[in-house]
Amino acid sequence: MSYLLIPLCVAAINFSYLPTTAQLVGQENELLNDWGSLTRYRDNNARLGTLQPGEHRVVFYGNSITDVWAGYFDSMFPGKPYVGRGISGQTTPQMLVRFRQDVIALNPAVVVILAGTNDIAGNTGPSTLAMIEDNLISMVELAEANGISVVLSSVLPVYDYRWQPGLEPAGKIIELNAWMRGYASRRDVVYLDYHTVMADERQGLKLVLSEDGVHPNEAGYQVMVPLVEAAIEEALRLR
Repeated sequence: MSYLLIPLCVAAINFSYLPTTAQLVGQENELLNDWGSLTRYRDNNARLGTLQPGEHRVVFYGNSITDVWAGYFDSMFPGKPYVGRGISGQTTPQMLVRFRQDVIALNPAVVVILAGTNDIAGNTGPSTLAMIEDNLISMVELAEANGISVVLSSVLPVYDYRWQPGLEPAGKIIELNAWMRGYASRRDVVYLDYHTVMADERQGLKLVLSEDGVHPNEAGYQVMVPLVEAAIEEALRLR
């Protein structure tokens, strides 16, 4: 009887969500050869050009949420000198590795940091909240040491990660965001609260704002636009 249960369980798995062997090998090689993905924006950074007089460049720095959002910048932030430097799947230690190249070297007035959800999902291994906090602190300190104002963004609400189900991230995200709010207040940097307006009754992302419960859809980004614009204005005033 027990060996009859094995094929039934296997048959119940939706293998369409599982990466192929080639994809796994490619991801492993990329992590081994360029763990921080420094090659992703190297050429784009070189082509970015110098700042115009009076121009206040803003770097949006993060993971896939920022990466996808950059594709909407022309329509959502027309004419604004906003630069997207998000990389899908990245965790805060990876972001810390490329912070000098993809933020400091671009000489922005403001950096908008949105990070931490992939750490909670365990994308680069188990991570405690203290580890995430340490990496965020390091990014803030690097920015401030180079005259860059910081907008520290809350992690967006998530009820469950499809690629890592069962982690119950909602409470961890709330705890991390509470720490960020307090740290930002003590450090006199801007805290940007996306979570409050985007969370549903389960503390997950509202259905109308996302297709997968993790990444905003266009409607989700439209909710985020006025919030980040206000935060950037505040950060510029603090310079």
